[in-house]
Amino acid sequence: MTEYYQPDLSTNPGDPFARDGDEKLVRRGFWLDMGDRSVVMVMSQGVGASLTNNQKKAHLENIGRSDLIDQVCLVEVLPPDE
Repeated sequence: MTEYYQPDLSTNPGDPFARDGDEKLVRRGFWLDMGDRSVVMVMSQGVGASLTNNQKKAHLENIGRSDLIDQVCLVEVLPPDE
């Protein structure tokens, strides 16, 4: 199963990441109406900034913007083993 972000709809029922019972994006038009630069900005500095890289990837693939993954997802650098 894909790891989509699950927002708390009791505090923000209009969350742009809201999904229905079939895991379909409810506010799909919100995302599809944006240009690539806006999607990158929203996912890296706006409402999507707190998502994990896996959640960002899943969302971008779902809205047909998988070409933006490298611009949105930061490379996670792990500390060296001691």
